[in-house]
Amino acid sequence: MCAFDADDGRERSRRPPLGTIVESGVVAVLRGVDPESIVPVAAALVRGGVPGIEITADDPGAAEKVSRLRAELDGTDAVIGAGTVLDPATASAVIDAGASFVVTPHTAPPVVETCNRRGVLSMCGVLTPTEAVTALEAGADVLKVFPASSVGPGHLSALAGPFGDVDLVPTGGVTLQNAADYLDAGACAVGVGSDLVDGDAIDEGDFDAIERRAEKFVAEVADARRE
Repeated sequence: MCAFDADDGRERSRRPPLGTIVESGVVAVLRGVDPESIVPVAAALVRGGVPGIEITADDPGAAEKVSRLRAELDGTDAVIGAGTVLDPATASAVIDAGASFVVTPHTAPPVVETCNRRGVLSMCGVLTPTEAVTALEAGADVLKVFPASSVGPGHLSALAGPFGDVDLVPTGGVTLQNAADYLDAGACAVGVGSDLVDGDAIDEGDFDAIERRAEKFVAEVADARRE
């Protein structure tokens, strides 16, 4: 089950973004979205109930996208972060741009330590129990189980046994059809890319379709949590 607790004693500056993400249960992963579409896409997601927005750091101009979204979506519930962060220098760059959380695809203690120094929420990529321990010992706030599609919900459930007091966010291959399975297995939220942020809808400027898709994901999460 989700272990998030706003009063669990961790550094307060890092915990509020996680609370917002956990409430909706979804992090939208935006990869390769062009600069002209990034704001309307993110705004549509927020309207649809998905305020957690992850910009992948390997996108051209990723830091600028983070900064622009922070400015353009100021006054909304949006929580803007950066993913695919591989090293401390990149972590510092996106934090300087205004990222409220940083996500790694791998187990990266130096990135976690950078986030801790800067008071920013870290989601550290893990797949095995050994990697989970390494991430936790480095001070990671959240364990991102990646690539989730390679192991499935059963693996998440197995990790949640010995590590039940941490927050797990499976990412990679999560869809509307299997999101509930991951939540049932112990995820506090799921990271979703193309099944939520449809490239064709972006190309067509159909941001209402993205909003509706976000609403479906949020409803699926709510239904899973009621069961």
